[in-house]
Amino acid sequence: MVTLMQTTENLLYQSENLDTIIINLMRLVEMKSAKLFLHSHQVANYAVSIAAKMRLPREELERIRYAAILHDIGHLTVPNAVLAKVPYLSTREMSVYKNHCNAGSFMLENISCCQELIPYIRYHHEQFDGKGYPKRLKGVNIPLGARIIAVANYYDRSINPCTQHWAKITEDAVRELQNHSGTAFDPEVVRAFVEAMGQGLIMSKDAENPGSQAERAER
Repeated sequence: MVTLMQTTENLLYQSENLDTIIINLMRLVEMKSAKLFLHSHQVANYAVSIAAKMRLPREELERIRYAAILHDIGHLTVPNAVLAKVPYLSTREMSVYKNHCNAGSFMLENISCCQELIPYIRYHHEQFDGKGYPKRLKGVNIPLGARIIAVANYYDRSINPCTQHWAKITEDAVRELQNHSGTAFDPEVVRAFVEAMGQGLIMSKDAENPGSQAERAER
């Protein structure tokens, strides 16, 4: 019987082109969960807007965009029964869920064009105060791309009813981000997010082309 991991590996090894790899992987994500597919692209939109507001180089914007699209690719290894219960997980279920960070990075570790994306994917659940996972990295020891994706991910999971059983209004989601600034999240990244939102560079729910967001934020 062909396993999900074998199918994933077959799709990955068919190409060394990053765009093709992402398309193939996201097809699998969409087959598992259309909601997760939408979430992944929304996070990429928000992450690129933040990165552009921070005036990172365009090459880094692209890395962050690709990594953000794939940030939850490890969910392919998490049973649907566990994902359906997030955030109400038992200790054992939480351990299974947390492994998605490493699982996602392991999927890409032998693909040369994905190497720069792996740290952003592996560490997007690290926290600025060192209380995250999988390595309990702290502060600037967490790659900047991962810190940016962490903020974008939290925001979308707060406002997007596709990703949990309730949705917060935008103002409450932003307030919570600010309350967690310096603990869960990098204050500089949160500041860039808030400024980008204040300038209309971050849309609330409707996905926008990441490139156009970047161009607007760089003005």
